[in-house]
Amino acid sequence: MMKTEIEIFRQKLKNGTVLGLFAKTSDPGFIETAGYAGFDYVILDLEHAPNSVESTQNLIRAAQISGILPIVRVKEGNLSIIGEVLDIGAAGIQVPQISSKEQAENIVRLAKFAPLGERGVCRFVRAALYSSMDRFEYFEDANKSLVILQLEGKEAVVNLDKIIEVEGIDVLFIGPYDLSQSLGVPGQINHPIVEEKMNEIIIKCKERGKSVGTFADTIENALKWKNSGIKYIAYSVDVGLFYEKCKSVVYSLK
Repeated sequence: MMKTEIEIFRQKLKNGTVLGLFAKTSDPGFIETAGYAGFDYVILDLEHAPNSVESTQNLIRAAQISGILPIVRVKEGNLSIIGEVLDIGAAGIQVPQISSKEQAENIVRLAKFAPLGERGVCRFVRAALYSSMDRFEYFEDANKSLVILQLEGKEAVVNLDKIIEVEGIDVLFIGPYDLSQSLGVPGQINHPIVEEKMNEIIIKCKERGKSVGTFADTIENALKWKNSGIKYIAYSVDVGLFYEKCKSVVYSLK
């Protein structure tokens, strides 16, 4: 079932734009709500949120119930955490702070079973339906999981041509806030030097047929980057959207 959902998602990504959001919550209800609202995917955050692999498992269940694809952003690219989140049913991983071809190759290796990689093998996990799934079908299925890598610093821009060459990457995701910091203008995500580097990444990726993603926390920025060719847009964060709506209601009624 997950295989089909991932294939549909890849087709959407190829043909247009997919829209998601980051999630800091530990409450599955928020994830279900995002799915019913029509988001294509949710990035369950283990880098900047108080979640564990155990709590994330229930968030993945909620995503699958409501038809929103569960991507997990891990804290770092190591064998343990990548294997754990894929074992519990993540449709893909999103890995921060990638700045070299070697790092990118290593992430793909850790996320795939042989012959594509060296992910640790266990079929008694949720992703394999606790061993009820044919083992060979599971291995084939699992190798279709999405790999999304975050480019967040000047070094990543310098090494972009080599990173793009790596097979098995679905999306190169520009982290505008970290990029702004690395360029000496922290938080100024609309600064000309930041936008210049973002456009440089977009152009090179489009020339090589690689999908690009980014984060936007205003509608204006989301539309701007969508019109520039970005196909994987993560719009804001669940708690931020909730705050904005609460603030709007309070302002309107008081």
